[in-house]
Amino acid sequence: MNNTIKLAVASALLAAASSASAAGGIVAGDWTLDIGGVVNAYYTSTKTSGVQTINSIETGLLPNYLTVSGKTRQNDLDVGFLISIQPGSSTSKGLANYNTATQENRQAFLTFGDASWGSIKLGKDLGIYASQAILNDMTLLGVGAGAGAGQATTTLGRIGGGYMYADWKSQIAYSSPNFNGFSATAGVTQAWNTYDAVIATSFDNTTANLRGGGEPAFEGQVSYAFAGDVSGKVWASGISQNVQLTTALDKTSSAWDLGANVNMAGFGLTGYYGEGKGMGTIIQFRDAYTAAGVKRDSSDWYVQGTFVVPGVGTKLGVSYGESKLDGAGADTFNDTTREQTTFGAYHPLTKHLNLVAEYTELKSKQDNTVAADTSTKAKTVSVGAILFF
Repeated sequence: MNNTIKLAVASALLAAASSASAAGGIVAGDWTLDIGGVVNAYYTSTKTSGVQTINSIETGLLPNYLTVSGKTRQNDLDVGFLISIQPGSSTSKGLANYNTATQENRQAFLTFGDASWGSIKLGKDLGIYASQAILNDMTLLGVGAGAGAGQATTTLGRIGGGYMYADWKSQIAYSSPNFNGFSATAGVTQAWNTYDAVIATSFDNTTANLRGGGEPAFEGQVSYAFAGDVSGKVWASGISQNVQLTTALDKTSSAWDLGANVNMAGFGLTGYYGEGKGMGTIIQFRDAYTAAGVKRDSSDWYVQGTFVVPGVGTKLGVSYGESKLDGAGADTFNDTTREQTTFGAYHPLTKHLNLVAEYTELKSKQDNTVAADTSTKAKTVSVGAILFF
């Protein structure tokens, strides 16, 4: 099962063209090409307090993937590319779009470098900050918190219930060689939600997810991976971006995180913690500032334990996490908190096919300063399968 998860992450999320396996690849002139992907679908039932139960058949946290990558060695450089598309399994509920599903284009990048000095990536790929939080989340192969409406490209997994979404960003990034397990990545990424008329009024992106601006974000990550009877990884990452709230008001948003994953004799333990100032919650810059332009502080953390049943291969897991956003200035709330607990079972029916069953409980509460406090609870049960090829 561990190998299956590694395959899932490598082929579906971070399969760098420069490191694609030549085994089974298609030789085309100077190039070695590879095709891979993911197909998954789950039956989900989400019951929210005060709302009727919503039953859907949808994709999980991982979208369906079709990836084409290639690599070659030219002029003492390893050159590669990767392009992917993500068609959803969910069906829109609108009468005009009853037979459609959301599609994304998350990856399109080129790489060049050498083992002696590292590699450079240009294009669109998973963001650097908080990327390890999602890659070590056990719900990556499942559903976690359900989308609820049956028409999103993916579900939430543990996003917003233990970590902030790294998202998919246009970027120019440098990755160092591997120094006995140590590695580092630093990059310039596309700015998120800089000045716009809507943002200038509300100072959040609850109703808009705008991208672009005069200044980029700066992101970086360092990690150390180790193998043996005890294996795993420790990491730290950060992000800083200037945000122009109005033509006369500039702010600098920033965040950092720390995490570790340790595995021994079938047992796995993951711990994660991060803090942000003016970074928002759930997704980057969502509710990051008050209406007066004051930064809101945020924090995210989760712990996760797993065990692989000997002789069967089924991985059992339980995790708990919280995402908190503090009020600031003359806010109408003191803080908002999302607490998520997930129990999961992931069984490798074949080398590439996994059966998945999960139960997730998500509690959201807001401590208001003027109106009465509010709280909701959503319970999601999901069963389905995920296939890698």
